[in-house]
Amino acid sequence: MAAPRLELKHINKSFPGVQAVRDVTLEAYPGEILALVGENGAGKTTLMNILTGAIQADSGQVYLDGQEVQIQTPNQAIHLGVTIIHQELALIPQLTVAQNIFLGREPRRFAGLFVGWKKLNTQARSELDRLGLSIPVDGLVADLSLAQQQLVEIAKALAYQARLIVLDEPTSALTEREADTLFGLMRNLKAQGVTLIYISHRLEEVFELADRVAVMRDGQLVGVEQAADLTHERVVKMMVGRELGEFYPHTQAELGPVVLEGCGLRRGNEINGVDLKIHKGEIVGVAGLVGAGRTELARLLFGADQPDEGEIQLNGYPVKIHSPRDAIRLGIGFLPEDRKQQGLFLKQSVRSNVAVSALEKFATLGVINYRRLADVVRTIVTKLNLRARSISQRVGSLSGGNQQKVVIARWLNINPKVLILDEPTRGVDVGAKVEIYALMNELARQGVGILMISSELPEILGVSDRILVMHEGRITAEFDRGAATQDEIMHAATGEMNTVR
Repeated sequence: MAAPRLELKHINKSFPGVQAVRDVTLEAYPGEILALVGENGAGKTTLMNILTGAIQADSGQVYLDGQEVQIQTPNQAIHLGVTIIHQELALIPQLTVAQNIFLGREPRRFAGLFVGWKKLNTQARSELDRLGLSIPVDGLVADLSLAQQQLVEIAKALAYQARLIVLDEPTSALTEREADTLFGLMRNLKAQGVTLIYISHRLEEVFELADRVAVMRDGQLVGVEQAADLTHERVVKMMVGRELGEFYPHTQAELGPVVLEGCGLRRGNEINGVDLKIHKGEIVGVAGLVGAGRTELARLLFGADQPDEGEIQLNGYPVKIHSPRDAIRLGIGFLPEDRKQQGLFLKQSVRSNVAVSALEKFATLGVINYRRLADVVRTIVTKLNLRARSISQRVGSLSGGNQQKVVIARWLNINPKVLILDEPTRGVDVGAKVEIYALMNELARQGVGILMISSELPEILGVSDRILVMHEGRITAEFDRGAATQDEIMHAATGEMNTVR
């Protein structure tokens, strides 16, 4: 076996009140895809931030190709051939692809006074050709799809002669086709001898791609094994330290009358005549490809956008939802697809984020009873097993799964009649996923109507009582629980099958 490309030896890192990384020793080899998995808060991101110079370890050593290195900054890591591609990309949308690839290293002319644009584009084209990418070098990054932007990030890393690339949840916002393109590129880089460390909560992708799997739990490295020697169940048990039982727990709730109904909803070219019903105690899954209109439909129902035509009814009566404030007042909650940009106040506390949906219920004559507010928030946080040092902790410092729980806690605070969940488990570890599924079932048993949008077909099939499939702003198929397959859903999502007239 070749010598290790990377050796981490006895890495430790503490933050106030928590040991984030505890005595981790790990190796990665040239031409290897090493998957790094674990629950949110397991220490994966902290370990990779140490490797890439974003933070400093309290103790331990880092070796690259046998040489001990002291990586003090991300820029130093890049020059050592180590780079990380985060879930939130670090490109500048208003610049071209070529400018982003060689940002700060543009070729110069006339004693460095001017950028050599022709040479810049030629060098960028060479980097993209090396990866087999046909992305135009003079196009703006803002005009690219998310998948193409991630490929540009990889080209940028290789332009620095990267020998080790960390990919953090790279497929969380990609379609299946876009993910396949990324996987092909990763295999190409592996064949070129590049070391890839792949962080993902999607275990099916881990088993498809990885040579070895490293599992972290509570800041410690639980084990490293060949992917071929592992099973899905064993990896989950290593991650959470216990058996999870059924992955998609489901108990059929007793369906009540229709709680929310959309009739003939239209908005521009995004929503083209949608009729839907959600019953009390029912989980309705919405599947479809990116751009099918799923999120746009959710925004209409929550009042974030207004329909050009159509009517919304709640408990059989027409309602006017001019804004999210109206929706909240009517008992409708919405967990958006992008929790950081649209769902959370990252600089505010857990308490503030949870309470913001219903401050008036804690006020008397305009004066807020903060003690009562705190008691209610603590009760909800405990119910959701939300892991925070206290309800005063800043939400931006929580793991992704716990941030998602904060948004859910906000809507539990209003005792919702309807809950709209857009990608509720995106970027969430398997343990938190099971907890969210169990919570959805509990809410359904209490009579809440749930509309769940998801790009993960196993999730749609495993959780939903009824499945709607959208294509080009229309509902093209409807299936009862157990009556659909992934192939049938995909046919409907691409417009090849229409079972709704």
